[in-house]
Amino acid sequence: MPPSPSTASAVRSDVPGHADPHGRRAARVLAVCQALYTSSVSIDLTLTGLVGYTLAADKSLATLPFSLITVAAALTTVFASFLMARIGRRAGFLLGAAIGAAGGAISVYAIFQQSFWAFCAGTATVGVFQAFAQYYRLAAADAVPADAKSRAISTVLTGGVVAAVLGPALAAWSKDWLAPVAFAGSYALVTGLGLLSMALLASLYRDAAPHMDAAAHREPARPWRAIVRQPIFVAALANNALGYAVMMFVMTATPIAAVACGHSIGDGAQIIQWHLVGMFAPSFFSARLIARFGVLRVIGAGIVLSALCGVLALRSTDLPHFYAALACLGVGWNLMFVGGTTLLAQSYRPSERAKTQATSEFTTFAFSALGSLCAGQMLAHLGWAAINVAIFPFLVLAALATIAFAWSRRRVVAASGM
Repeated sequence: MPPSPSTASAVRSDVPGHADPHGRRAARVLAVCQALYTSSVSIDLTLTGLVGYTLAADKSLATLPFSLITVAAALTTVFASFLMARIGRRAGFLLGAAIGAAGGAISVYAIFQQSFWAFCAGTATVGVFQAFAQYYRLAAADAVPADAKSRAISTVLTGGVVAAVLGPALAAWSKDWLAPVAFAGSYALVTGLGLLSMALLASLYRDAAPHMDAAAHREPARPWRAIVRQPIFVAALANNALGYAVMMFVMTATPIAAVACGHSIGDGAQIIQWHLVGMFAPSFFSARLIARFGVLRVIGAGIVLSALCGVLALRSTDLPHFYAALACLGVGWNLMFVGGTTLLAQSYRPSERAKTQATSEFTTFAFSALGSLCAGQMLAHLGWAAINVAIFPFLVLAALATIAFAWSRRRVVAASGM
């Protein structure tokens, strides 16, 4: 039995390749856009809880604006995928950046007017920007051959390194720009970053036809059930969604747990900042690791590192263990996410792109939101140790899905005589 295009391309993904010049340029442009978008979201994430607490009459609603970023992104991601299938990625990314700029402006207005609900509208609008921007890495992957997809994905994600370092600093630097109204300047900067993204996309980014095998172009779209039942898609979704859920689950609880364990608020913020660096810095070399060792081994290393986070956190609550655990979690997430996205980009035909990516991104956002929402409740009722024990079953599921795909790939290779 000959291998299907998606499985065959997965087999070839371990061989280093070179993207065409257009694909390399698109990945670099989208990496800068990733940095601008992540900086915008980082400013929101840094300040939204504090601003929400200041504006909310009912202080129990203080975290609602923060939650609405993820909720709005989850609700919009399917719409964004199908819209871009109709109008093109460039037009969709321009629309997303424009919405992000509007979200910053609405937040500035809300702060000046002391309107909590207007502020909720502003943060939710930034969540819509996030839904569009999550497709940057997939757009880069679609523009290159199978053996260059992991490099394109990694290139885009390197933009997050800049934001991880600069985002909190930008929030602090700009908060008094519109003094005496505190924090309004930071949200004005969100508007500026959105407008800068629009200018960059309009001047430098162009849509490219999905790079697929000729045989894949000739084949009709399969039913949705047939796509999502593929072992390669199941493995991709498990590593993207479960890896993201585990990361958000632990990261959300970490600052509160660090303070509860006797560390300062500043310590908690620094732990998260270096965790963010761990999330994105491996993108400089994760594609090379995939080219040398294969995507499945890299995913396996990511799962092991994520599990090591739980082991280290359970071992001690001193500051070095917090740093080490969250660093392992960041690097582990990156390897799972880059590897999972590499498999995802090889699991569909051109005519299936919108529905396949929409399914994956919606599920990933939904699991991410669930992890974030559950972390506070579990930490409050069961404690920090329970948080870290709870991640192991999810990592086991991701490992089993990856192993199942490896076995299916081996059977295809054996059957084809390769």
